[in-house]
Amino acid sequence: MEDIRHLRYGVVTQLSQDHGLIDGAVYFNSAEVLGGIRLKQGDLVNCMAVRDGTESGLEKGTGAPKFTITSLMAFSACCHILYIFLCFVLGYEPMKGDWVQAKYFINPNQWTTQAHSVAPLRYCRRDQICVTSVYGNNGVVEDSVYFSLDSLLLPANYKPSPGHLVNLVMVESSHSIYNWRALCMAPCLKRTTQPTELQSILENKGELDVTNYGQFGQLMIGERRELVLWIQNKGPDTQKLKYCDFAGWDSQEQFTLVTVKGSTLRQKQPLQKNGAESACIIESGEKLISDENSHSSGVRRKERAMDIPPGERLSVVVACQAKSLGSCAELLLLHFTAFTIGRRLEVTVVIQLTALIPFVFFGGIAIYVPLEYDQLLFDITFSASRVMRRRLPNFLPNYPVPMALKHCVDGQGDVLVVQPSLGEVLSPSNMCSRFSTLLWLEELHAEKELREFTITGALLRKGAVYLHLEVLGLAEGRPSLNIGDKVVLKKPLSDGLVIECISYVTEIHDENVSLRVNSEFQRNYFGEPLDVEPLPMFYDNSFSCYCAVLFPSRVTPKTPQWTGKWMEEPDQTTTIEDNEVKARIIDMNVSLVPFLMLSKPLPNKGHFFNPDLNPPQREAVKRILEGECRPIPYVLFGPPGTGKTITLIEAILQVYHFVPSSRVLVCTPSNSAADLICIRLHDSGFLDDAILARVNASSRQEEVLNVRSYSRAGEDIRHASFHRIVVSTCSSAGMFHNIGLQVGHFTHVFLDEAGQATEPESLIPMSLLSERDGQIVLAGDPCQLGPIVKSKLAANFGLGVSLLERLMASPLYCRHDWGYNPKLVTKLIYNYRSHEALLTLPSKLFYQEELCFKAHRAIVDSLCQWKNLPKKGFPLLFHGVRGTEMREGNNPSWFNPGEAVQVMIYCCQLAKKLYNPVHVSDIGIIAPYKKQCEKIRVLLGKVGLSDIKVGSVEEFQGQEFLVIIMSTVRSNESVQSSDLQGALGFLANPKRFNVAVTRPKALLLIVGNPHILIRDSCFRALLQYCFINGAYVGCDPPPYLRESQM
Repeated sequence: MEDIRHLRYGVVTQLSQDHGLIDGAVYFNSAEVLGGIRLKQGDLVNCMAVRDGTESGLEKGTGAPKFTITSLMAFSACCHILYIFLCFVLGYEPMKGDWVQAKYFINPNQWTTQAHSVAPLRYCRRDQICVTSVYGNNGVVEDSVYFSLDSLLLPANYKPSPGHLVNLVMVESSHSIYNWRALCMAPCLKRTTQPTELQSILENKGELDVTNYGQFGQLMIGERRELVLWIQNKGPDTQKLKYCDFAGWDSQEQFTLVTVKGSTLRQKQPLQKNGAESACIIESGEKLISDENSHSSGVRRKERAMDIPPGERLSVVVACQAKSLGSCAELLLLHFTAFTIGRRLEVTVVIQLTALIPFVFFGGIAIYVPLEYDQLLFDITFSASRVMRRRLPNFLPNYPVPMALKHCVDGQGDVLVVQPSLGEVLSPSNMCSRFSTLLWLEELHAEKELREFTITGALLRKGAVYLHLEVLGLAEGRPSLNIGDKVVLKKPLSDGLVIECISYVTEIHDENVSLRVNSEFQRNYFGEPLDVEPLPMFYDNSFSCYCAVLFPSRVTPKTPQWTGKWMEEPDQTTTIEDNEVKARIIDMNVSLVPFLMLSKPLPNKGHFFNPDLNPPQREAVKRILEGECRPIPYVLFGPPGTGKTITLIEAILQVYHFVPSSRVLVCTPSNSAADLICIRLHDSGFLDDAILARVNASSRQEEVLNVRSYSRAGEDIRHASFHRIVVSTCSSAGMFHNIGLQVGHFTHVFLDEAGQATEPESLIPMSLLSERDGQIVLAGDPCQLGPIVKSKLAANFGLGVSLLERLMASPLYCRHDWGYNPKLVTKLIYNYRSHEALLTLPSKLFYQEELCFKAHRAIVDSLCQWKNLPKKGFPLLFHGVRGTEMREGNNPSWFNPGEAVQVMIYCCQLAKKLYNPVHVSDIGIIAPYKKQCEKIRVLLGKVGLSDIKVGSVEEFQGQEFLVIIMSTVRSNESVQSSDLQGALGFLANPKRFNVAVTRPKALLLIVGNPHILIRDSCFRALLQYCFINGAYVGCDPPPYLRESQM
């Protein structure tokens, strides 16, 4: 039996070209190093070694056996999927998000993997630091270290609280905006656990018995109701009530004091509560026996002192005037001579407008099971028109999903068994196999979604040209259908015969799909049930790129492409006159008329086409034009509102006009972004119509092409590829491979919104560049939304990480104490979009507080005095609504009627005000769920505001509005605080949060449940920011916010 030894923290003592020794006794070669990492002498490694029976190479008498490496671990990975390890480092248990150093063994004969041990990648100890915040089971230390009570090692009977000084050991881990997780913690000073102040206030004291019931029930907005609370003295001594007031939880001041009396009051509907003194509800029409000084509207504080003799009782009448939608609570304080007793008052406010929202109770997702036919099938197809499916010559082979991977995923097996490279760090040696597998996983997920789309017995509506089918969930992307997809329609006949017809998806409107079939099938269809099955599409998983681009390790300067001298021009850092920062957004639906000649005179060399660029923008343009570090990608880091697109347009114009040998390919992940680039280039006035081409996918409908005059597709692709400037999406750039373009056909690739493209998507345009002289510019923001990946497996193994994000985390591109390497990265810092109050928080959370306010005062200050702002001059408002999250029918999407109504009210107050109303095109509404968007549109249509844009965060990325109203929807407070994903869903995403709060220019309104949102670190920071600045209204705030103000 082989002698196997596990060596932890061995030292590489000798190293040659392809082999080495560990601790002077254990031999290994470079092929055995997992991940292909190049070791250096002195490196610490973990390994598993097997005794070599020959004992060759050992000195006699040393007694040290020789071992040969079978696996060597010297890499790290982020712990997305937790394996069951045979052993851990003492005191350490890995959690999701931890960066770990893991060891596992692969049996090549049985194709199995076995995880063995794991250790944290980095850890350190910190002493005497302060606990910043604690909410539920989660907390933060010194605003930088995250901890969860579910995994934190603590001394017995100790629980950390804000303000405690603690010692802790932390490990490197990615949790939202935090990079460290506390592993164990101990207090510097032992504190005894005391009951909270609120619990103490709510207790009866001095042998007084106060009615323990403060429920006002459900009120319509504007309705008033009164509640009587009784104070009974059960002790031998007289007690004195000095005065009554409220704690101030309810910012709308819906609760008031009406009377405080010692006389007997006629009771109506006595409500017994655990044997305590009963309370009674007084409807708004009933009269009370009150003293002379009481007034019907009520007050917030009663100063009248009253004695309560032994055995007597006192009545306190509290009124609630419903003003704020949703549930709300307030604390009534009864101040006696020696103590204070409190009672919690609660009300739920509704409005009749919620009845306008159509609603069908949620009944779960319907699962359609297709019928199996064993009889003869007739396949009826038709030749689609050239507009629907243009055929291009295909120079690329097909890459079908391997059956082993398909069986593994279908059987929910371990994909590392089939493709071990997924467990390794991305490297040149495993790049192709890793990305191919990730794309196959995404394809398998898409096929699974399409199988869920299979419908049995569907009734289609017959139109003049198409058949129309309703698909529930399509608006939410479940399933994901695209124009041009094939769908099989099966029509059962008598005797078991079935007619199959291939149809094509022609139009998609919300949840309605238009299918094009042949004329005979269309003519003979009379509304009978059909079975509908989609046909899966396949990807071409081919990659052709080079290590200098994907895995740069050093900068080797090259001869600049342009060696002219730049003329000195005055800095423009205070204003910027450009379409991107004007109050109105370009109408993207207007077809462009191309210029027959240049509409503006060209500037001289060394001058900018746009003289209003600020210093960082100018620096970026100069670096791109010179291209000294090519082919290593140059990164234009553009936070929201900093003029990234303006800079990109300037750089494209400079390259085209002053590098005569250039041919530029501009790519984006989406059609809308590509159209915007095309429009901006057109509007510059420095290009004629023969220079620019907009390449579209063959399946894109012509009626949606807003740059039709420049658009090319199908048979025009080869001609379009020879234009000097070509604009397309990343995936459409793959058509250039299909027509056999040679590598080096394009000299420059500009990838805008690079953070939204998967790395394989980014490689498509980059593979058309020359390996020696090609230049790549990646423009985007790694702190905003990344690629959309639907397969959880593919996302967990890294498909959701864009090339931009991966490069920005590498040593060559990452931020140092002195900033970024100026040869590789330019960060734009001047924000021309938002008011400084709206800019402060995202700048702190995501951009190292480097963003500088440079917006037009007239625009960003235009709503600072809006009447509904609790603090004038501070255009931010959080409206707390403790509403109800709901689903309906077979739709899995959430909506919240209370929030939808409140959003509609704010829209009316902005767009329908008498003086200087806000134009509907300047208002945008963001909601994380399509169903909430649908309900808000229904309400806006009822009040004549249907032109206001309503959509998800993804639909707003890259856009800006004067006013943004955000509805967060989720409101189930019963979900465990540790289940952040279950409670918040899409909201528990820092990048999505960043995009949402950076869209407005002059006003941001957030409507949501603070008791749910405070569980997320980003929303907690937002709530604190609003609360501190007096910008919070609505329901009672969470205890954490109230305590932070004390």
